[in-house]
Parts: sequence; C-alpha cells; structure tokens
Amino acid sequence: MKNSDNLSIHSMRKKILLVSKVIGAILVISYILSTKLPFSPNVSLSIWTVFMVLLIFAVDFLMSCFISKPVAKLEQAAKRMAGLDFSSTCDIMTNDEFGRLSANLNVMAENLQKALIKLEAANTQLERDVEQERLLLAERKELVDSLSHEMKTPLGVIRAYAEGCQDEDDEIKKQKYAEIIISETERMNHLINVLLDLSALETGAVHLIPERFEFVEFLETVAGRLLIDTPDVNFELQYELPDYKVYVYTDKIRMEQVLNNLIINAKKNVKPGGVLKLCLSDKDGSLYFSVYNQGDRIPNEELEKIWTKFYRDDRSKYSGSGLGLAIVAQILSMQELSYGVKNLADGVQFYFSIPTVI
Repeated sequence: MKNSDNLSIHSMRKKILLVSKVIGAILVISYILSTKLPFSPNVSLSIWTVFMVLLIFAVDFLMSCFISKPVAKLEQAAKRMAGLDFSSTCDIMTNDEFGRLSANLNVMAENLQKALIKLEAANTQLERDVEQERLLLAERKELVDSLSHEMKTPLGVIRAYAEGCQDEDDEIKKQKYAEIIISETERMNHLINVLLDLSALETGAVHLIPERFEFVEFLETVAGRLLIDTPDVNFELQYELPDYKVYVYTDKIRMEQVLNNLIINAKKNVKPGGVLKLCLSDKDGSLYFSVYNQGDRIPNEELEKIWTKFYRDDRSKYSGSGLGLAIVAQILSMQELSYGVKNLADGVQFYFSIPTVI
C-alpha cells in the first residue's frame, strides 16, 4: 500500500488515530466541565466517572464495528475458502483496508472457483480418456482372444485336409478336400470381418448414419430374399404386416443387418415343417417388429446371455447365436431402442421397437 493510501481519510489507521484524538479531547473537555459543575468535588467526580464508563462502552462499540466484526467476517470467509467453499462472498462494503481486503478475497475466491471448475473438468476428461483407453485395450485383447479361439477349428480343418491332399492320389477326393479348404477359408474371412465390424461398433470407431425410409416394403424385401427366394425352405412362413406405408428414421444399412441376423437366426432354429412368423404392428408412434420360430426353446436362465459374443450353451438344443445376435444388440443399443427375446409355448420370439416418423 502506498503512503498516500496510509494517510487517506478512509484508511483504518487514520480512523483509529482520529478516534483516539477525539476521545482524548473529550476526556480533557469532560474533565474540565465536570470541575465547573455546581456540585461538590465528589459528586462531580462521580458524574465524570459515569460519563467515562459510557464513553468506554461507546468506544468499545465503535471498535467492534470498525475492527472486530470485519475481522470476524474476514476470518469466516478465509475459513470457508480454506475448505474450498466458494458459495458465499465476504460482504464488507467499506472503503478502508478491510473493505479492500474483502474485495480481494472475493476476487481470489472467484478465480479459485474458476480454476477448480477447470481442474475438475480436466480431471473428469482425463478419467474418461483413461477409461476409454482401458476399454480399447480390453476390446483389443478380447478381439485377439476371440479370434484365436474361433480360428482354431477352421485352421485345424484346413491343415487336416491340406495334409490329406498331399497323401491322396484320388483326384476326386483331392477336389473335395480343396472345396472344403476353400469353404473353411471363406468361413474364417467372414468371421474376421464380422468380428472387426462388431469391435468397431462397440468402440465407437464407426457411427450410424440415419435416414428416413419406408419400413414395411423394406422388411418385405429383406424377408423375401432370406425366406422365399431360397431352395431349402422347409417351414411354413406366416406374416402380419401393415397394408400402408410407415416411415422410420434410422441407419438403413445397419437396420438391414439387424433384420438379416434375426431372420437368419429364426430360420436356423425353426423345426422342420414348423412355423416361422414375422409380425410388424404400428401403434402409439412406434413400429413393433417380432420374428417367431417354432422349435426348441431357450432355457430361461440363458435368455439374457444369448446376446453375448460367441455364446454357446451345450445344454440347450437351441442353436447358438454366435456373433449375429451380439451385433443386433449393439446396433439397437446404440439407438436406445428396446429389444428382447422370450420363450413362447412351442418356440422363441425375438423383437424390437422403433419410433415412426411422418
């Protein structure tokens, strides 16, 4: 603080100096006046003593207002700030040192609050980055483990038939072995592509690209390609679809992937001569899709696990979902769409819903 500030009329030291001078003057004047009173010296002294007591209380009150209360407020404010509580400010509104100290404390509290908010935001972002990196590492490890596990069988088959080709003289058998090797190679390639696709969806490396399209005709096209235009149909196809156009807003390619996997899963598990039924209903602003296959049921305790990658249950006759249902769950979850599976009296039904648009 500059010397000119120290001598300012608003400085605390100047106020105390002025008060002390005034009190001294009052003491002298009051004593002189008390001696001039038309009373005895003892009475005058008593009057002056009472006046002195009142003056002391007045001075104590002034010192409390000027010093004690501001110091207490500053102490409370500093204590709150030490506890990182910046919710309230110090409200000393004077033009002396206490007022300036209060203003500086409030500015410091505001700056600390801003710095603390930035630090918390940076810390939160760092935690997210660390968690994201941990998830990516876990996903990579899981991907490598899954590939290693799933590649063992086709690689074993390829090696066995390759060795068979070396020792086989029959050209017909060699041709058959070669076809098996090619088939297993294609299976491996498909498995790798599907795994990479699923991993990219799970880690957010790819994003959905929504568009508006008509869903009823879209479903008819997908289902027709998978269920009707095939020579190995050995089931009764039933369907219930709206007879009018219904539009949705979602990623068309990914939704085709969802329908493909659900319908193929139902086709794979419908019993010979059984019913495979597609249903699509429009109500309350949403489309409700379901596919039912008559056949073996899924054990109730395994219903939630069936969406897991490479899930297999040797106790169940229901054919495993592999990666198809895991991709279905991931795509629908990314859009926060409800989906599920349930056992019916003599089969299994998979379903999901999606909002409609105009």
